[in-house]
Amino acid sequence: MKILRTPDSAFENVKNYPFEPNYTTIQTHDGSELRIHHVDEGPKDGPILLAMHGQPVWSYLYSRMIPFLVDAGIRVIAPDLPGYGKSDKPASREDYSYQRQVDWMTDWLKANEFKNLTFFGQDWGGLIGLRVVANEPDRFLKVAMGNTGLPYNPDTPQDVIDKVKAFRDSDIKLTVMSMQKEVSKMDGKNIADDKTSSSPALKFMYWQKFCWDTEDLPIGFLMSNMMEKNSTLKTLISYLFLRLGLRKLFPLNRAIDHAYEAPFPDPSYKMGPRAMPSHVPTIPDQSLSAVRDAREIFKNWNKPFLSVFAGDDPVTNGAERDVLNMCPNAKSAPQIGGGHFYQWTRPKELSNLLANFIKEND
Repeated sequence: MKILRTPDSAFENVKNYPFEPNYTTIQTHDGSELRIHHVDEGPKDGPILLAMHGQPVWSYLYSRMIPFLVDAGIRVIAPDLPGYGKSDKPASREDYSYQRQVDWMTDWLKANEFKNLTFFGQDWGGLIGLRVVANEPDRFLKVAMGNTGLPYNPDTPQDVIDKVKAFRDSDIKLTVMSMQKEVSKMDGKNIADDKTSSSPALKFMYWQKFCWDTEDLPIGFLMSNMMEKNSTLKTLISYLFLRLGLRKLFPLNRAIDHAYEAPFPDPSYKMGPRAMPSHVPTIPDQSLSAVRDAREIFKNWNKPFLSVFAGDDPVTNGAERDVLNMCPNAKSAPQIGGGHFYQWTRPKELSNLLANFIKEND
């Protein structure tokens, strides 16, 4: 397996990320060495929160939350998934799968001998992390999650499956704007509810196709657009520069753009963010039985489980229904807003919810 490693110099000018790096090396299925990075901040004897990010971000997403959590006496461990952040990046599309990400992160967890954990995951951090919890349940005291889930769709209509596959394989060219227009139409139905022709899979496929077809995925622009309030004029000018291949001359938000582009010195490093959306099991795939088994673990979960959703994220609006169905023991926290990446937009509110959950009954 060819593995790329982002040089440390790429992160030198990333603002507000003063955390010391920690590295763990695991072996992949073919014996290659894969180095995984994580942040470890806060009191070593404090209760531990394992916070897992999603696509296309990295542990920098938690940089606004970590000070609040540490002030509350929480030890925060935030890894970078392989393909992201300061972790190594397998270079081929075939290197990535849902199962391999679960295997890699389970091996990382065991190699560090982490235990007595509270888990929090969002986006792919939930899809991967919940299965890691299901693999190693004795290492976890509590589970929290939001803006994510464990989609299980064994009964997806064949016409939906055919439409999604045909669209992914088509020659249709998507732009940032045409992709965002379709994804924003996701109407609050649970991503696991694929029983109608209006299946969320038929909108999420635009994100899947855009990510895979775009060799130099504009992660910095996308995150700037999602995480900060920008004027329409500034967004349009930045988008024009993006289309002209001159993004660095007029980024939307220079600090955010740099932070989320830093892990990728050139487009060859972006295979993880490009490939992973297509592995979200919005339609039945090779992950079906493994997801079913993980959901069975949570069906009988008797430890604390907190469902904490933003409530205003078009991609996951309504997904909480499936979470509460998956885990009857789960409790629902108040929705705090902030959109998909509420770790960035609501850091204090989310930190307070998680700190209170961790300390509850201690």
